[in-house]
Amino acid sequence: MLILAIIATGMLIGWIAQLALGQGTRPDGQSLVVGVAGSFVGGMLGSLLAGDGLAIRPSGIIGTFVGAVVVIVVWNAVARRQA
Repeated sequence: MLILAIIATGMLIGWIAQLALGQGTRPDGQSLVVGVAGSFVGGMLGSLLAGDGLAIRPSGIIGTFVGAVVVIVVWNAVARRQA
């Protein structure tokens, strides 16, 4: 059940990160990918550094947002190099 919550929260936070960077108005496949990647990268790191464990807590949500923004920036940099 925790995995489903991480995926759902990751997609929502990924979409919010895209909105913050001005990259779209609707959730799409990229939202899912960057949200879940950001969740594992930033959320897990944020939760573990805050001592919250692997539960969904504010530290993990903030970490997920930061991780999703980082993943979007890297994704766009790689896409520009390939174009």
